[in-house]
Amino acid sequence: MCILVADDDPVVREVVRRYLERDGLTVIESADGAAATAALRDADVRLAVLDVMMPAPDGIELCRAIRAGARPDLPIILLTALGAEEDRVLGLEAGADDYVTKPFSPRELALRVASVLRRARPAAPAGPVRDGPIELHPAARSVAVRGATVELTPREFDLLEFLLRHPGAVFARAELLARVWGWEFGDLSTVTVHVKRLRAKLGAEHRIDTVWGRGYAWRREPSDG
Repeated sequence: MCILVADDDPVVREVVRRYLERDGLTVIESADGAAATAALRDADVRLAVLDVMMPAPDGIELCRAIRAGARPDLPIILLTALGAEEDRVLGLEAGADDYVTKPFSPRELALRVASVLRRARPAAPAGPVRDGPIELHPAARSVAVRGATVELTPREFDLLEFLLRHPGAVFARAELLARVWGWEFGDLSTVTVHVKRLRAKLGAEHRIDTVWGRGYAWRREPSDG
């Protein structure tokens, strides 16, 4: 399986490559956004690790381009040296599935890569879920609203499936991080941004309610009777 690692620091690329290769992955290295764009076009890349601050296009620009292009469902992890919450939120709003803040543990990144890949391709998908006009098909990793396909990132898909399978239940953001992302700890704004993006993509058909002081819940489709 081929992973793209795009970072202008050759030391970072080498260390990340060694750790990912230990896990049996093939790594393509790029030093800037232009080379990364070419790699995405020419190689069968299954996940991209993008440095936010690499030469143009930077990681956030490239993330946006991927989401708007031919590979909208490609898993993306951002590497960022920016510690402020608003900068992390910017990356998530651009469509990143995950992010790791520099300096980071290469093994932690490798574990994040494995987690994203595992959730992007579940071994034994459950059956389809239908709720009103929304249809979710785990085997195809597809979602449709009133018959029209809705493009979701892997994490958005995972979050929507989880909520659809637990209608009416309220989940705190920390619990969603643990059960959807597989993180025992992390930035709770990750959940907030993904909920915001899901609401926007599902439009008027979304029923993700904010339960103040508790978390989020999927409101059941009202019955006709």
